Amino acid sequence: MLALLRKWTIAAVAVLGMTAAGSAYSAPKTVLVVGDSLSAEYGLARGTGWVALLEQRLKAEKIDARIVNASISGETTSGGRTRLPVLLQQHKPDVVVLELGANDGLRGLSVPAAADNLRTMIQLAQQNKAKVLLVGMRMPPNYGRAYTERFAGMYKDLAGTYKVPLVPFMLDGVAQDAANFQADRMHPLATAHPTILNNIWPQFAPLVKR
Repeated sequence: MLALLRKWTIAAVAVLGMTAAGSAYSAPKTVLVVGDSLSAEYGLARGTGWVALLEQRLKAEKIDARIVNASISGETTSGGRTRLPVLLQQHKPDVVVLELGANDGLRGLSVPAAADNLRTMIQLAQQNKAKVLLVGMRMPPNYGRAYTERFAGMYKDLAGTYKVPLVPFMLDGVAQDAANFQADRMHPLATAHPTILNNIWPQFAPLVKR
């Protein structure tokens, strides 16, 4: 009788273990996107920006993930740094996508200051056990070679230091043609956002597939 009871106990523990493992495996990942107008669907119909397209692609590929788009038009790295601690506490993301810096660059703000803000954001996300994807931007050539090179190099340096995947230029294949932009010549049309997603997806996908 005692031997039979032990077998039942072992079987019950094994079943509970399998159930717990299955629950952990099936738990959806939370993806937090912290960006500016390029991620906030500025000037676009709701649901046509790259973040919305990302959500659709995750569903199509049967990847169980929840997207929280905390992007704000006009956001700078300083604003993102200020908001991030509360966002991390509120949403407890598994993945944080940082798409910031464009507004710093367009305003000619200090590259070291922007780098410091992004550095702090990466560190905060990693301290909260989140994987980070850094989405880079480049400045137009009229900002001068020295500034544009420092600006682009900022993302590369941060990605290397903190060992996070990098999308070097989210507007690759878009910025080269003015026909891809709205009347302000700064914000891409909805038709360009699939290209933006295609630039981001190869670096993003491994973070949610693990």
